[in-house]
Amino acid sequence: MKKPNPVLWRRLQAAAQEEVEALLRSLPAPLRARAREVPVVFEPWPSQAVLDEGFEPDILGLFVGHDHAASNDDPLPPEILLFLASLWDYAGGDTEAYRNEVRRTMMHELGHYLGLDEDGLFDRDLD
Repeated sequence: MKKPNPVLWRRLQAAAQEEVEALLRSLPAPLRARAREVPVVFEPWPSQAVLDEGFEPDILGLFVGHDHAASNDDPLPPEILLFLASLWDYAGGDTEAYRNEVRRTMMHELGHYLGLDEDGLFDRDLD
C-alpha cells in the first residue's frame, strides 16, 4: 500500500501529532516522563513484516519492543506505531472521529509500553 495523497498525509500527521502531544501533556508528571521515553512513529498502514506476524491489515496501532519495566533482552527498542491511514479509514474520513481514535489508540499502545496486557487494557476500556 502506498501513502495517501501528500496533502491528506500531511493533514493526518499534523492532527495525530497534536493528539499525541495533548495526551502526553495530560498525563501526571511521572507518567508523562515515562511515556516520553517511547518514540511514536506514524506510518500509513502496517508493513508487510507486521502482516507477516499475523496482524490484520486494518490494525490501528502496534507497540513493539520491550515494555519499560522489562529487561533489555528484546532486540527491538520500544516503539509505538500508529497507522494513520488505517485510523482515517476506521474513522470514516471524519476528522473528529479520527482525532479520537488516534488518542484512544495511542493510550492503548502506551498501556502496553507501561506493562498492561489486553485484559488490563480491557479493564480500563482501552481495548
